Amino acid sequence: MPVIAVVNRKGGSGKSTLAAHIAAWCARNGSSVMLGDVDRQQSARSWLKRRAAELPAIAPWAVDQKNMLRVPTGITHVVLDTPGGMHGFELARVVMFADAIIMPVCNSMFDRESAAQCHADLMALPRVASGRCRLATVGMRIDGRTSAAKTLEDWSEGLGMPFLGALRETQLYVRSLERGMTIFDLPASTTAQDLQQWQPILNWIRPTLYPPQAANDAPERAQARTVAKAPAQAIAPRPSVAATLGARLLNPPPAQKAAASRLGSSLPGSLMPAQESLVHGARMSAQSTARAVGRPVQVSSAPAMSRNVNSPDGLQIPQFLKRGT
Repeated sequence: MPVIAVVNRKGGSGKSTLAAHIAAWCARNGSSVMLGDVDRQQSARSWLKRRAAELPAIAPWAVDQKNMLRVPTGITHVVLDTPGGMHGFELARVVMFADAIIMPVCNSMFDRESAAQCHADLMALPRVASGRCRLATVGMRIDGRTSAAKTLEDWSEGLGMPFLGALRETQLYVRSLERGMTIFDLPASTTAQDLQQWQPILNWIRPTLYPPQAANDAPERAQARTVAKAPAQAIAPRPSVAATLGARLLNPPPAQKAAASRLGSSLPGSLMPAQESLVHGARMSAQSTARAVGRPVQVSSAPAMSRNVNSPDGLQIPQFLKRGT
């Protein structure tokens, strides 16, 4: 399942606001989405408790009997709200399983410096450096009357990160979050400007959350239909490699026959035992193998050893984070 993580080392940068809105947008699209609150403050979980039942549902973490966080049954998309000050192993573990990371940044010298350090730590991880985990920034609480958005855009592009846009500072975010809502749950007539600011962000995360798999399968289906419509006599069975090789050995070209007769081959019209086993339909007996090797071939029946993939430090990763190897 796709995993979107909202990451910034500095507290108060708007991570919970951004994560809640992404989860609400997925729910509006009909997806079974979970908002995972990794932050110790549990801001996103408190917001979910205020969300009305008639709004599109967003699931929280589920806790099992072993006190482990797990994804509820039927969830197809995950949005993670991460804590501030995350670094080291905690940051690497989130990046290991995230498909995309959005970094919210406010326009101040302290916020930009903290975000730059977080960006350096992220780029040191293989998944981010190779592009398998996408990374972009979003300006938060930006005053449209200033040049703050342009300053953040230049700063982000200087670090090599895409700048998705800036969200303005408005009381719509404050009032909606207090009621367990987002601007996606409000009437479009009152949020037209904000919805327009969200379009570049949604366009960037849409390929990750909803990859175009159906378009990739279309050529294969068309080819299968073409083969099915072809007449039976037009599709001739291809001879096996062993049959082709056997035919060439049994009926060598005239030049090869002449060369063999000049060399004085003791078997000009037959095959050597090793060659006879390659002919399609020929029988390879155990006696001929024993004569060639000098002792019977023994096949070990011991089962193959499997590698132990348990973490040496005993940490358990939530179930949705496990990927196939």
